[in-house]
Amino acid sequence: MTTTTALVTGANKGLGRETVRRLAVLGWDVFLAARDEARGMAAVAELADDGIDVRFVPLDVTSDESVAAAADVVKRLGGRLDVLVNNAGIGGSVSPPADVRDADLKEVFEVNVFGAIRVTNAFLPLLRTAEQPRIVMVSSGMGSFAVANDPRWFGLVPPQLGYPASKAALNMITSQYARALDGVQVNAVDPGYTATDLNGHKGFQTVTEGTDAIVRLATAGPDGPTGGFFNRDGEAPW
Repeated sequence: MTTTTALVTGANKGLGRETVRRLAVLGWDVFLAARDEARGMAAVAELADDGIDVRFVPLDVTSDESVAAAADVVKRLGGRLDVLVNNAGIGGSVSPPADVRDADLKEVFEVNVFGAIRVTNAFLPLLRTAEQPRIVMVSSGMGSFAVANDPRWFGLVPPQLGYPASKAALNMITSQYARALDGVQVNAVDPGYTATDLNGHKGFQTVTEGTDAIVRLATAGPDGPTGGFFNRDGEAPW
């Protein structure tokens, strides 16, 4: 039986690392991708101490050269890619909208939006060699128009531009890829308010709870969805 091969970006900590762990436990061949080689190798070593064997690949989603090199490594070592999890992301500026500079938006879009596009396009040739290719975009409820306009969240999440706008863009990108890539299942995921470095560990979910939807979409069968937005409870509002 052929082993499923997966790659997770931004995976040296938080949701990415937990996704790598959970997929590896299934017996998958998992590439832990991260920009910082020392931190990435440390994460691989920590997982190895727990008896979980994964492979590290350096990958900076903001660099064409780094992404291309990572794709070459996966091709050489794995031969194909069944599942791509675009998890790498940054929070960006939390300044009030009126105080945000265009440079602040460029920084967060470079990682959260352009990075996902760069990685997806570079790995498409490898995904197309898989029997059932799947792409999971790790988005956020903050990119949902329904959530952004829900008064229940007003006190918890102050108005800001970069992060919510980047995740809204990622949702649309997911939808368009799903329409364009015949035979590839492409979905976006809202992990929920999870305790990670991104929010100073204020989230009320554990990283395991936060990766439930990611893992569910990554392991979906051939009859699974495409072009959808999901959270732990099922479909999430756009």
